Amino acid sequence: MKTSSSSSYSVTVRLKMDGSPGAFHHILSIIRKWGGTLGSVDHVASENGFKIRDVIILSSDQKHSENVIRKINKIKGVRVVNVSDRTFLMHLGGKIEVIPRVSVKTRDDLSMIYTPGVGRVSMALAKDPSQAWNLTIKKNTVAIVSDGTSVLGLGDIGPIAALPVMEGKAVLFKAFAGVDAFPLCLDTKDTQEIIETVCRIAPVFGAINLEDISAP
Repeated sequence: MKTSSSSSYSVTVRLKMDGSPGAFHHILSIIRKWGGTLGSVDHVASENGFKIRDVIILSSDQKHSENVIRKINKIKGVRVVNVSDRTFLMHLGGKIEVIPRVSVKTRDDLSMIYTPGVGRVSMALAKDPSQAWNLTIKKNTVAIVSDGTSVLGLGDIGPIAALPVMEGKAVLFKAFAGVDAFPLCLDTKDTQEIIETVCRIAPVFGAINLEDISAP
């Protein structure tokens, strides 16, 4: 059975195997027979005559993955203990975070990073707003704005469902260009509201990336 496997549909399967000879070889044969692709294999533990291993299996889609796992679970002396979707695991808690570029270790640090010292910087910007490009995150920060109406090949899925895609785009900005990016998924499809929102948030960002918004 030939299929095109992808890491997008990869799972980590925890297997508990007894001492049956050739059990693991049987598992590998089943994976190949039903079109899966074997990834890494990790030995987790040995207990009471059983071996516990984590096996990564790549499949073509979710049904394919479930089918391969069912076949493995039918092997004598082998039990599927747990199945973890590696793509969903990667998204737990989101894929980006905000990390300070300076440390707060002393009272002096605090007084310069925040009040009262930060007030001097704010007053300097009030006199010369162009200095925001040097004294704030502005010059290296992009807003990724979407209303979720035209996301990849998924169509109109809304702002919440669009968020993982925009997070992924933010990861690419940082990984490939060193640019900090933040997703802003808007709960509106009104063109004018989107324009007004972008205009109002513009002071913070050096650029605005309009992403996956359908044509008005």
